[in-house]
Amino acid sequence: MAANAKQRKETWEVINDHEKDLNDYDSIDKPTEDLLGEDCMLFHELGKVVKARSYRVSVGAPPDLFYNDSESRKYTTSSRIQNVQAEMTHRALELLQLDGPSLILDIGCGSGLSGEILSAVTSTDGGPHIWIGMDISPYMLDIALRREVEGDLVLSDIGDGIPFRPGSFDAAISISAIQWLCNAESSEVSPQARLSRFFNGLYAGLRRGGRAVCQFYPKNELQRSMISSAAVQAGFGAGILEDNPGTKNAKFYLVLTVSAGAVQGDITSVVLNMRDVDIQDARRRSSVGKIESKRKGNKAWKKDQMQRKGKVVKASSKYTGRSRRRLAF
Repeated sequence: MAANAKQRKETWEVINDHEKDLNDYDSIDKPTEDLLGEDCMLFHELGKVVKARSYRVSVGAPPDLFYNDSESRKYTTSSRIQNVQAEMTHRALELLQLDGPSLILDIGCGSGLSGEILSAVTSTDGGPHIWIGMDISPYMLDIALRREVEGDLVLSDIGDGIPFRPGSFDAAISISAIQWLCNAESSEVSPQARLSRFFNGLYAGLRRGGRAVCQFYPKNELQRSMISSAAVQAGFGAGILEDNPGTKNAKFYLVLTVSAGAVQGDITSVVLNMRDVDIQDARRRSSVGKIESKRKGNKAWKKDQMQRKGKVVKASSKYTGRSRRRLAF
């Protein structure tokens, strides 16, 4: 695994060396295509071979390497990205349902594109909000400083937890960040442990009754399940809202609540009667084939305790925790 991580890093360095040939993602040269092999995701558009932006994320570079100086500047100055970021930030604010000025944690704040929107919320819409941003990329934060954003900035890896006092924030927002926690650059890195530290720290950092909305791009159903399960295990009432389902423009929002008052950790009350929202409550599914409940001391309970501590365990099946029949001869 360590060798694979080293190879991915070397591949990433080669991509950066070929940056001048990539023409802002519009083309890719043959040497780079041969080097990346199956990792290179290409599609044809208007008769040209165009390299999808998502391909670069799939190469496996961690965010602090991916968002170097060049990539950070491109991200911040792209009008398309600015528009998409603004749309997702406004949607996240709608899901937060803030009724007054709040202290908000911007997780993976980057160059402050979402923070600017938080600062610009008028008093008639419940603002203005005060925000603190944290990000792992020093290049992104440097651009945010040069842009003189209003929020305070912290250089920190969210996979190590949330470095603030308990109950500090009224709400939290994250745009296109938490999916990075599912990546592992080496065998020593446990995505489950990073997700556990993040969500436990976020749960502690929010006041009782607080909410968080995290927009993210899961690579597959496994990542989606990993993220939502880690949030629930941390104590959140959690649900995933999908905008534009089944299309290439699908957006996923993890909506989290900290139990207090009328919400009681039930996310359905947060998104009820919102536009374009269809609630599918998994709790009402038939109990046929349901895995045996986690009684204290049995195998299922022990596995759950290990997962809460961030340890890697085998996936549960219909046989997990089942009592075995003993035969006497």
